[in-house]
Amino acid sequence: MERYRVIGIMSGTSLDGIDVALCDLINTDQKKWSSQIINAKTFKYSKTIKDKLSNATNFSGIDLMLLSNEIGDLIGHTILNFIYEFHLEKDKIDFISSHGHTIFHQPNKKLTVQIGNGANISSITKIPVICDFRSTDLALNGNGAPLVPIGDKHLFSEYNYCLNLGGIANISFEQNSQTTAFDVCPVNIVLNKLVSELNIDFDDEGKIARAGTINTLLLDQLNNIEYYSLNPPKSIGIEWIEKEVFPVINSFNIKLPDKLCTYIEHVALQIAKVSNTANNNILVTGGGAYNSFLIERIQRVNKSILVLPQTKIIEYKEALIFAFLGVLRFRNEINCLSSVTGANENNIGGCIYRAF
Repeated sequence: MERYRVIGIMSGTSLDGIDVALCDLINTDQKKWSSQIINAKTFKYSKTIKDKLSNATNFSGIDLMLLSNEIGDLIGHTILNFIYEFHLEKDKIDFISSHGHTIFHQPNKKLTVQIGNGANISSITKIPVICDFRSTDLALNGNGAPLVPIGDKHLFSEYNYCLNLGGIANISFEQNSQTTAFDVCPVNIVLNKLVSELNIDFDDEGKIARAGTINTLLLDQLNNIEYYSLNPPKSIGIEWIEKEVFPVINSFNIKLPDKLCTYIEHVALQIAKVSNTANNNILVTGGGAYNSFLIERIQRVNKSILVLPQTKIIEYKEALIFAFLGVLRFRNEINCLSSVTGANENNIGGCIYRAF
């Protein structure tokens, strides 16, 4: 039996903050994996950092690199605060596994950029850092996403589907003896942007959306976006959302609750297209799991049964799985599946920094 103690770091497109999770990953003699989240906390971004990340796609090259250093420093100091707060023994942490914060993701151009310089994180924490998990897959003509499915396969195999409702909804499942996974549609990126005009971060439990009514014309236009007719492998980024989704919503002069209600119905229908199977279950994680109205609408149009796990899994499953991706990289084992990303072959993604 081999045990790894890893800090997993996730910064999602919904800009909630930095998710930090101390995880134990255990490999048994039967080569089966088990996992446990020991401690976890989300460190919210300051308004200054949030604004920078929101506008980073417009930065010059030099300013983007400076921001990458700034975010690396922030992650490093955040980890030190986490270690102090939970009274952790630093010398018993094997390494840090950091997703970074995605700024650009354009697989057709072999371009993906996750900022948060790993060397800076390592230099501050004095702990090895594994990061940059997507670049190798893009070099092999893959989408570089999604990466979570290999964790779903090894750590959450008791579920028929694993659905994450974050900034973007993504799903993974086994089909014809191989893992299939892809980005389904945007979720919190759109919902949070819509309610920002009310100077709030999110629609608590979907209460504003619940008060709205579905606009069938808007719903039809959203459902007819070309991406949804494409076969996987496929993935989306913020650039695509700004080009394809927001212009459709903004073309309708309707009340905010109606926009929210309609968009939630759109999300529910897109998820049902790929998971509507009787006697199956769906593990639901991510911030969207707390949107009661969204969960109700997904369940209403879906024959599969939604399962909401314990809070740590809802909020930190992605940080846990990136810790697992780091373990596979550390062991020089495949952590990126070509059946998911469309790459020429399975591959091992991740750079290792030991800046001390």
